[in-house]
Amino acid sequence: MEVLYQLMIDHGVTGFFIAAFLAGSFMPFSSEVVMVALITTGVDPWGLVIWGTLGNTLGSVFNYWIGSLGNPRWIKKWTGVSEEQLERGQRYVERYGFWAGWLAWVPLLGSLITVALGLMRARWSLTMLNILLDKFLRYWLIMFAMVQSTKLVEQFSMM
Repeated sequence: MEVLYQLMIDHGVTGFFIAAFLAGSFMPFSSEVVMVALITTGVDPWGLVIWGTLGNTLGSVFNYWIGSLGNPRWIKKWTGVSEEQLERGQRYVERYGFWAGWLAWVPLLGSLITVALGLMRARWSLTMLNILLDKFLRYWLIMFAMVQSTKLVEQFSMM
């Protein structure tokens, strides 16, 4: 896995976009590792927020599409999501509708929710708007924390 992370880091913003896509889909991947590494090497943080948001949102779109195929056997085969997990995601979507997209950033749960949103054919435009805003906020918070911590380190090193 370390080799894959290094490959993503070596490819800069393009690698980060791919990392964000993988992290947004049902694949177990952490785009935060790549983002933090790129920020520390001087890559434009706002560019990372934008490309991360787009890649991560497209990963969720991929999950939604798989869910929209409507076959729980295919979902299990392609995503590794068990029927019990999918049922849990469906209950959540039944309860909150497209608002469930706000939790698409949560590891594991987010994938279940986005697949369930597709399976239940949640309203596309509002679902994607919620997911897009959710993903943007996530990457913005990471960027903000990294920039602030860098400023603190610089202040302490000047003392």
